[in-house]
Amino acid sequence: LMNAAVAQNVEPARITQHCDSVSLCFSKGLGAPAGAVLAGHREFVAEAWRVRKLLGGGMRQAGVLAAAARLGLEHAEATLHRDHDNARHFAEGVQELNSPLCSVNLTTVETNIVMVSIRGGWASPTELCEHLRAVSEEELAETGQAVSVLLFPWSAHTVRAVWHRDVSARDTELAKNKLEFVARKCQE
Repeated sequence: LMNAAVAQNVEPARITQHCDSVSLCFSKGLGAPAGAVLAGHREFVAEAWRVRKLLGGGMRQAGVLAAAARLGLEHAEATLHRDHDNARHFAEGVQELNSPLCSVNLTTVETNIVMVSIRGGWASPTELCEHLRAVSEEELAETGQAVSVLLFPWSAHTVRAVWHRDVSARDTELAKNKLEFVARKCQE
């Protein structure tokens, strides 16, 4: 919700105005260690509250977590803009590689998620993810850096990269360089 609102430059309420209920997790992109809110009709929230208690949910002394969630909300716009910018920079880097092995449709990069299309050369997205995660002696010798990049094999021909508050512009540059290194080695 928050990523979509920032990307569209609208208040979250504008997106949710046609929804019966909304759940917002404070640890997804906002950086809080835990916590979520649920909004909806009074009866819906009352039933959710009852079921939560029935299943043993609830926390005491949750003020520290609430403070972290509040801080995340107060800084959400700036944080998420930075995440979106980093994702866009990575996507543009993939496109600039002009590799026959991978590409990105830049028109689909609107938030903190980049879907990288995998073409011939790699047996699978899983194999690409394994190469990006591993650090080889050859990489250390050639680049002088040990970089491990974690992407997710999304489908038969796609990997997903997601940015969050703990991934900096420098990390993004390192990930872009690592993908370039792996793609070049694969082509050799």
